Amino acid sequence: MADLASLQATVRGRVHGVFFRAFVQRWAEQFRLTGYVRNLPDGTVEVRVEGERTQLEKMVGYLEEGPPPARVDKVVTSWAEYTGNFSGFSVRY
Repeated sequence: MADLASLQATVRGRVHGVFFRAFVQRWAEQFRLTGYVRNLPDGTVEVRVEGERTQLEKMVGYLEEGPPPARVDKVVTSWAEYTGNFSGFSVRY
C-alpha cells in the first residue's frame, strides 16, 4: 500500500494574477492528488493536497518553482496524516 499523507502549503511572493492556481491544479491532477488551491487576501496562495507522499514531495518542488510569470519567495509546508476528505482537486475562489 502506498504511503499516503496530507500537505498544507502557503506560497509567498508574486503569486496572484500569474496563473499560479491553474499551475497547481495541472500538477495536482497529473500527480493524482486531491484537495484544493486558493488565493488568500494577504497575497499568498494556500494549497491543501493529499495523496502519495512521493507525489506530494514532487508537488512541493513545483510550488517552490511556480509558473514562469511568478516569483516564489517562500513556501511554508505542514505535513499531516491522510484524511481522505477530498474526492478530487479544485480551485477555490
